[in-house]
Amino acid sequence: MSARTTVAPASGPRLFNPTIAGITLRGLLGRRRSLLLIPLPLVLIALSLLVRTGDVTTRDALQVVVTGLGVAVILPLTALIIGTSVLGSEIDDGTIVHILAKPVTRREIVLTKYLVAAVVSGLVAGVSLLIAGTIVASVSVGIGFGIAGLIGAFVYSALFVLTSLVIRRAVLVGLAYILLWEGLLGNVLDGTKVLSVQKYVSEFAATFSGSSLVHGPMSLILAIVMSAVLTVGALALAVDRLRSFSMAGETS
Repeated sequence: MSARTTVAPASGPRLFNPTIAGITLRGLLGRRRSLLLIPLPLVLIALSLLVRTGDVTTRDALQVVVTGLGVAVILPLTALIIGTSVLGSEIDDGTIVHILAKPVTRREIVLTKYLVAAVVSGLVAGVSLLIAGTIVASVSVGIGFGIAGLIGAFVYSALFVLTSLVIRRAVLVGLAYILLWEGLLGNVLDGTKVLSVQKYVSEFAATFSGSSLVHGPMSLILAIVMSAVLTVGALALAVDRLRSFSMAGETS
């Protein structure tokens, strides 16, 4: 009678590591920078209540407060604060070496931290946009902005995670991108909207809300394609960049 031998199935490469995700989330919520996330949604909601009780048309309130403040400022700032923290802070203080020493792939590290950043950013910004849109207009408009904000958080997070890996002062560069490229040039030069996440989010909000009060600046197909291209491209570059890091946490 032969003995039975049990062979454990080989596990393929994972894209998400719960242990790293837990460490990242605890570290993120424990940093002082995360305190900046508290007033941002409150300001948006407070201004939404203010314009709702004032003599402002619904269209203008949506354009100025929900889109102009929520989509153009609060969403990217939230993603910037979180996206540059999940890996950038560990590189700055040298603790990245502890993660690099673990038997996990660089892709697993980047994707796990990216998903944590994107989900947290999406919840903070998406919920505040949902509430603001509902207050100013209607539930359907609020849902449209909430979904759009969630999608936008995933795109912005990929860009800012990559930025934190390639540039030392990632927050300053991110602010320049938000204020100059998307805030200034994006509203002056029509061609820049193709590379503006803010415009993608506005198009998603117009589509998902189904309201004529929300203007979409481009075609939905273009917004979907460009969102996917930027997200996948940024993550691929981020994985490649992390592979160049030595055990000392610096590029070789």
